[in-house]
Amino acid sequence: MTETYRYGVEVLHLLVSPVHAYFGRAREGAADVPTTDAGRVEFVAGKGIIGDRFFGKAAHMDAAVTVFAIESLEAIAAELGTAQLDPLLTRRNVVLRGAHLAPLLGHDFALESQGDLVRLTAGRPAHPCVWMDEMLTPGAHKAMRGRGGVRCRVISDGVLHRGQAVLVSPVPLEPERAGEATLLRASRLP
Repeated sequence: MTETYRYGVEVLHLLVSPVHAYFGRAREGAADVPTTDAGRVEFVAGKGIIGDRFFGKAAHMDAAVTVFAIESLEAIAAELGTAQLDPLLTRRNVVLRGAHLAPLLGHDFALESQGDLVRLTAGRPAHPCVWMDEMLTPGAHKAMRGRGGVRCRVISDGVLHRGQAVLVSPVPLEPERAGEATLLRASRLP
């Protein structure tokens, strides 16, 4: 990756959960699972975040880590007229402030914090599941479409720390657009 653009961001949350909370639980509701909002997390190339539910799972190697902009959640709360929403309930692994993520799709990028670096490939959008209506607020599922973050493949071992960081991008970003929804294809969903 050629370092072209550097943006100051803040790592607000680093979610690690060893168990799925939402998969296949329509009748039982969301599972009450242990979740850690870590001060630092370790990434392993090709596997994900150590201790997380997607770590080393073949079906998730290309999307083991989800990076999310807190501005998206703030915009959703404002649109739906609700109080501040808990970002940990979205189950996104890395919650950033100041990161315009959509232009990163298809590109390698890096996050630097406290002298450590982790490299990721933003492979695809992180589409919200219907659980967002139950876990966040009614209407959140639809409002989160186009701004659910990016699913990433880990391409280098590294450590990420909560706090001030730098996002290194091969493409120009517009941090002031971090909370905007990106245009998605027409959906069958309501």
